[in-house]
Amino acid sequence: MSGDTTVGRRWIQEWDPEDRDFWERTGRRTANRNLVFSVLSEHIGFSIWSLWSVMVLFMGPKYGIDPAGKFFLVAMPTLVGAFVRIPYTVAVARFGGRNWTVVSALLLLLPALAAAYVMEPGTSYTTFLVVAALTGLGGGNFASSMTNINAFFPQHRKGWALGLNAGGGNIGVPVIQLVALAVITWAGAASPRLVLGIYIPLIVVAATLAALFMDNLAPVKNDTGALGEVLRERHTWLMSVLYIGTFGSFIGFSFAFGLVLQTQFGRTPLQAAQLTFVGPLLGSLIRPLGGRLADRWGGARITLWNFAGMAAATLVVLYASSQRSLPVFLAGFTTLFVLAGLGNGSTYKMIPVIFEAKAQNRIAQLGESAERAAGWSRRMSGAAVGVIGAVGALGGLFINLAFRQSFLTAGTGTPAFAAFLVAYAVCAALTWAVYLRRPTGTPAPAPAKEPVSA
Repeated sequence: MSGDTTVGRRWIQEWDPEDRDFWERTGRRTANRNLVFSVLSEHIGFSIWSLWSVMVLFMGPKYGIDPAGKFFLVAMPTLVGAFVRIPYTVAVARFGGRNWTVVSALLLLLPALAAAYVMEPGTSYTTFLVVAALTGLGGGNFASSMTNINAFFPQHRKGWALGLNAGGGNIGVPVIQLVALAVITWAGAASPRLVLGIYIPLIVVAATLAALFMDNLAPVKNDTGALGEVLRERHTWLMSVLYIGTFGSFIGFSFAFGLVLQTQFGRTPLQAAQLTFVGPLLGSLIRPLGGRLADRWGGARITLWNFAGMAAATLVVLYASSQRSLPVFLAGFTTLFVLAGLGNGSTYKMIPVIFEAKAQNRIAQLGESAERAAGWSRRMSGAAVGVIGAVGALGGLFINLAFRQSFLTAGTGTPAFAAFLVAYAVCAALTWAVYLRRPTGTPAPAPAKEPVSA
């Protein structure tokens, strides 16, 4: 089998990463090359998606927008980003992973150019909402990128590959916050367009490199029917709930952290910018470790302990919020970011494992061939990645709306943190009940040389 047989431009016709010989001969090199440029494109996508988490730091009194309005403004990209993840997932099968990476990268020019045009006092709040909604396109990049990379790697490497792909993308959040910090420090809070001046050329670079160095996988093409099938799988929705708890927390906190510091602790834009990037950076860097730990110990075990840790960290944040203790608040919130990043990696590792286990059941119970079952598992896990990523992103919307309501009614974020604590307890209970207790109906793990329990 040759992984280099192509038709037209950069279409790989045969791809079997589970074949050790193929993987060592050509698969590993090709998969890693696609991973590198996928990370770059997704990184820029995350930066644009989180653009308004830093733009609001530039919006002083002259803009006439209160804290509640700003929380709603940063919630808009998460809402749009969640909904576009479904069509972005389908686009990989319809157009090819490389082709869609190029298109999705170029689409980022729309929100970037629009923000550069409107970012000044006197612009209506409605206009800001529309432009903020456009940045949701950057959230779609994650779903298509993860679906694409999922197809390139063998089962025992998916946790690492998906964790690295997602972690490299997630780092786009703290990086754009660092860029904003540099702009505010050197040019002042009246120069938001400088941030866009840096990112617009980077978008073009990412699209160009994807066009030159990435590949399309023909076996993935026209797998759009998997979406309807995966929507009928109960594990799709159960895993979506868990991903709301991990990724929803990461992206929601990333977007809201600077506003919380300004609103509850009275930090200036510069002081807030100096603090906001640390948590998202650590959470992004540790995400591949979550996948690696899940590869070794099982995603469900890591995810369960992760939610327990997030609940404990939320208790610390609740105490600090009620006492107005900024040092304790920062320690607890940073821990939340780290655990959310770790959980992102472990929950995503669970997805291909669940469908691989169900594929083994199809072989044992239905007499299906191993090759056909493997193809079904790949199609289903790829589609599930997109759906779960879409629903999980809604967690970011919930978090920002919770903060908005909390500050409107109580003048503090304490009620919102109490709600988050309950949510993490529910996620922990769900993980244990479905994926560790192994009641009847849960797919049995497939035999493998490495632990493959979800």
